[in-house]
Amino acid sequence: MDRSYERVFVEGQQEPAPLPWASPGLKLLQRIRDEAHRYALTYHRHLRDQRTSKSVLDEIPGIGPRRKRELLRRFGSVAGIRRASVDEIASVPGISKALAQRILEHVRA
Repeated sequence: MDRSYERVFVEGQQEPAPLPWASPGLKLLQRIRDEAHRYALTYHRHLRDQRTSKSVLDEIPGIGPRRKRELLRRFGSVAGIRRASVDEIASVPGISKALAQRILEHVRA
């Protein structure tokens, strides 16, 4: 087959359909393929990022994304939170002393 054609396989046909490289139909198929790949990669990256951003903080009732972000911003890591006192943790906006105590119990367990 001539290299100026792309072979497109169509369901129900034995032989591929030849499409010229400059064909608008081929360009459309390429754009659809590229968009499907982009969508799949974006979704895969989203799942991968979710898996890698899990921490012990996610298991604590009362700690959502905002409080988790504030705690990590203040203390740098879960290890930093582990070294902090109840009063230091309670100084983070939105964290009560009772919640600070619960956080320490979870991260030190």
